[in-house]
Amino acid sequence: MPLKILIVDDSLPIRRLLRFFIENNTDWLVCGEAGNGLIAIEKVAECKPDAVILDLSMPVMNGLDAAREISRIAPAVQMVMFTLHINDQLRKDAEAVGIKDVISKTDTIEGHLLASLRHLCAA
Repeated sequence: MPLKILIVDDSLPIRRLLRFFIENNTDWLVCGEAGNGLIAIEKVAECKPDAVILDLSMPVMNGLDAAREISRIAPAVQMVMFTLHINDQLRKDAEAVGIKDVISKTDTIEGHLLASLRHLCAA
């Protein structure tokens, strides 16, 4: 059974790009998309993903606040933050709310983000 992944980013082009890379992996399935953290929480309850890719800066609710709630309602879900805004404080804040890895959007998707998902979902 393929791993279900939820994509959360306020940028439609980023969501489409991530969907393209994820759906090229036969072991994964995109179970949903969300453009903000509040919708992400609803989608987690609805589609029960194995993993969530979260942007940090989004309207309505940011990725850290969404991750805090996702950790509460679905503690087994693996979360990866995919953002342009990386620093040591963000890594600490992300870890504190249950995010397992923080990946820069300037890194290659296949080389960094997908590798992180493979590692987290294999554990």
